[in-house]
Amino acid sequence: MARIAGVDIPKQKRGVISLTYIFGIGRSRAKDILATAKVDESTKVDDWTDDDISKIRDAVSTFKIEGELRSETQLNIKRLMDIGCYRGIRHRAGLPLRGQRTKNNSRTRKGRRKTVANKKKVTK
Repeated sequence: MARIAGVDIPKQKRGVISLTYIFGIGRSRAKDILATAKVDESTKVDDWTDDDISKIRDAVSTFKIEGELRSETQLNIKRLMDIGCYRGIRHRAGLPLRGQRTKNNSRTRKGRRKTVANKKKVTK
């Protein structure tokens, strides 16, 4: 199994698909990396030589990926919360930030439903 940027990428998949297992690399960036390293994108990771893997590692190292990218994203979210902007407040409250309705949907952000019991009526 090839290890690139601290991630074990699957060896039975094509090169383009296996590179997407690295956080911060999608399909288009994977194609760019393989083009830069001059490796055919349809070959499986199992068929890569050690020279190919080292070229790919060099090409991947030019991008911000994995831990560095995750920490930058978290710092950006923390900055939004610290300055108290609308998006920061929505992050703090755990609600959707991009204008979605919250009456019916948005269960991913809000979590499981919390049932609120009705107020008991006073009987005479």
